[in-house]
Amino acid sequence: MTAPAHPHAPAAGPHAPSAPGPAWCDDPYDRALHAGRGPLFLRRTDGWLLPLDVERWCTDPDAADRSVLARCRGTVLDIGCGPGRLVAALAERGHRALGVDVSPAAVRRTVRRGGTALCRSVFGPLPGEGRWTTALLVDGNIGIGGDPAALLRRTAALLAPGGRLIAEAAPVEVDERCEVRLDDGRGDLGPAFPWARVGPEALARHATGAGAGWRTGHTWSAAGRHFTEFIRDPHPGEPVRAPGPPSRGGV
Repeated sequence: MTAPAHPHAPAAGPHAPSAPGPAWCDDPYDRALHAGRGPLFLRRTDGWLLPLDVERWCTDPDAADRSVLARCRGTVLDIGCGPGRLVAALAERGHRALGVDVSPAAVRRTVRRGGTALCRSVFGPLPGEGRWTTALLVDGNIGIGGDPAALLRRTAALLAPGGRLIAEAAPVEVDERCEVRLDDGRGDLGPAFPWARVGPEALARHATGAGAGWRTGHTWSAAGRHFTEFIRDPHPGEPVRAPGPPSRGGV
């Protein structure tokens, strides 16, 4: 998961087009990554808690992760890479892979694992825009910024025509936007930021809506997690071509 982050203005959250936000600097998330374990939650304003699986993010890829890795092609952009287990595994498999995350602790941990990562917002400038072959939005990262449709449009702009997005949906059918704070379970709360949760049907609806730029490919479940592969359609008048590598500055 990225340090988590998108109603409608991506500019409001830690994944806004700006420098890393305070929600992900020296807060419960950074401290959990340093420790490699939770407890860590997203707390809604009504008190509802969503547990975050820090231990899984900090270990090697599991069977569900490997099902994602097997479908990655070419150059891979991991949006909200967290501590970098997928970026490092992709590098080991010979992919040119880049993780982006607004948490400095996540980026440092990714680099220590042998991956390449930048401390950036997905809504800010990124290397190789329009030329990536595969993008990942897993571990709840479809919630970044609290606006799944805006995030999906941005991701489409990052990929070459015909590129693939592998996105993970919530395990239950839900479509919500809310304000959340990080909660370490011991009374320490981070700043509020917008977040979203979408189930499989809602994810497909957002991705294939007008102007989103996607058509649905393969869908599958593994270890109780639900994934969909979307194919990036060309914009009107845009030639369909094989995805090329990003610039050398990207990876």
